[in-house]
Amino acid sequence: MTLDSLPPLTVRSYGSSGPPVLVLHGGPGSPGYLAPLARALADRFLVLEPFQRGSSDTPLTVARHVEDLDALLRSRFPDRSAALVGHSWGAMLALAQAAAHPHRIRSVALIGCGTFDGQARRRMREILDRRTDDALRRCLESLAQEIPDPDERLRVRGSLIDRLYLVDPVEAEEDNTPCDARAHQETWEDMLRLQREQVYPAAFATITAPVLMLHGAEDPHPGRMIRTSLAPHLPQLEYREWPRCGHYPWLERAVRDEFLEALRTWLAGHPENPAAAADQPRRVGQ
Repeated sequence: MTLDSLPPLTVRSYGSSGPPVLVLHGGPGSPGYLAPLARALADRFLVLEPFQRGSSDTPLTVARHVEDLDALLRSRFPDRSAALVGHSWGAMLALAQAAAHPHRIRSVALIGCGTFDGQARRRMREILDRRTDDALRRCLESLAQEIPDPDERLRVRGSLIDRLYLVDPVEAEEDNTPCDARAHQETWEDMLRLQREQVYPAAFATITAPVLMLHGAEDPHPGRMIRTSLAPHLPQLEYREWPRCGHYPWLERAVRDEFLEALRTWLAGHPENPAAAADQPRRVGQ
């Protein structure tokens, strides 16, 4: 199936001027929740919030998501490079995008980046297990019987475990965008395959744009371990960590304003990426 035969992505737009920025949601398969972050950036940037492709008759791959984003950038900003701001799984996708099409990406900001090796994933599971009390464990174990619809079950599970990922959040707006459990499973399984085949993180060595990793010290994703796994392939990688901050820094009461100002300032400080403009696109492993 060609890209032309697929339906277009749903894309929310924020702001009317400034350098283009794409915010990439996590999950996979959990769009919509980045609206507060996108609005916070819209005073200085033209922000797009694409909803990554959902499940269909054709299984999803990382390459499909990369191709979708490249088509979006070519359509909206044919003569400009864009910044990528990815959260969680979206941070991993941002790196894949910048590796496949370095000439189109001027900077990459990774918020609560996902894992690229088994050691980091085991550490993350240990942290989550330690934070999960018996009552929450029982709720999670009963979801399959109580909620037969897998998309709704994924949404409810996410809402139940959010407290494991946050320290002291401000009140967040409700977003009723449906989750896509099949998209989640297919996309994540393909990312794991690419890691087993050692495509990632090695492919990130082609990234020429500056890369900033923004992480909460209380995020179950072990930020320093993830940075260590990326550093050999991204010598330009910068790392910043906040105490009393979990997986969603823009919602954390103690650091929200400082985090947002740091992200805005860093994005504004990298308006173009001249070195990347001469690079040719590179395909991601299918």
